Amino acid sequence: MKSIQGPALFLAQFAGDEPPFDTLDHIAEWAAGHGYRGIQIPSGDTRLFDLDTAAESQAYCDGVRATLDRHGLVVTDLSVHLQGKLVAVHPAYDSLLDAFAPSAVRGKPTQRQAWAAQQVEAAAKASARLGLTTLPAFSGSLAWPYLYPFPQRPAGLIEAAFDELARRWRPLLDICDQQGVDVCFELHPGEDLFDGTTFERFLAAVDDHPRANLLYDPSHMLLQQLDYLGFIDRYHDRIRAFHVKDAEFRPSARQGVYGGYAGWVERAGRFRSLGDGQIDFGAIFSRLAQYDYDGWAVLEWECALKHPEDGAAEGAEFIRRHMIRVAEHAFDDFAGAALTDDQRRELLGLGRDSTGA
Repeated sequence: MKSIQGPALFLAQFAGDEPPFDTLDHIAEWAAGHGYRGIQIPSGDTRLFDLDTAAESQAYCDGVRATLDRHGLVVTDLSVHLQGKLVAVHPAYDSLLDAFAPSAVRGKPTQRQAWAAQQVEAAAKASARLGLTTLPAFSGSLAWPYLYPFPQRPAGLIEAAFDELARRWRPLLDICDQQGVDVCFELHPGEDLFDGTTFERFLAAVDDHPRANLLYDPSHMLLQQLDYLGFIDRYHDRIRAFHVKDAEFRPSARQGVYGGYAGWVERAGRFRSLGDGQIDFGAIFSRLAQYDYDGWAVLEWECALKHPEDGAAEGAEFIRRHMIRVAEHAFDDFAGAALTDDQRRELLGLGRDSTGA
């Protein structure tokens, strides 16, 4: 059996323009001070990481590792969530998502998509230089505006959306395969891959590509009212990354899963800091250990109420308490006994083997 690694911290919600969040060196020192052993780097945040340079320069990547070594940290993976989202954008979201792209390609959907694909390719190359094997990502979306089936969706519409999504991602999956990197799609509302059914549809469209895998985040499953433990049972062989994020869902007479367009604080379903929500992390860590998940447990802090620095400070110890160092042998091995074939037959009431065979 294998053990989970951790605790680690996703830096996306913490990077900023003021110390200690303004440079990789500063934020690494801060994270290490809270007891984290690894960090997941948002690859598009140039305050922390130069993705284009990392894709081409081993010396730069060695320097990143040296910086983290000084603080007792490692890179768990590079995130391409925002770039992955731009691989496929429905026109309804063009203006909203332009902010995730550089100014040169804003208002130019074709060029923006090409830039996003180049970013995923660069992240795969940089990951290989850093010795990483996982690349967390969003899938992007063409079908999301048609989520609710009224008016009735025209026949073939969703199939066409997933065929196109697969056409855009297949060459990127092939590039990742060449670099020895798994794309770990975070199933997330707003993406075309948001639950097990949509992931299976995508897998079929990319012919079960071995590099199409999953980032497991139970918070999104709770808010959709999915069975987040059963999900591990069904998809454990594709789970390569893990965001430890809590949530709560408290429906009322006024609202449920859809949230009534309310802000995060007023929603029936909202993200919470670790331990403040409803998710059974003891069961999750046990289930992942059962299936030999040996990747990282990475805190993604998002909370409607608590200050992020408090969430980060509490999160490392929360993850550490839930990590399981798996047993090297069965607990009842001391009671075992080696038996001969004749002894086994006698225990079953079959008598000794008269043939002598």
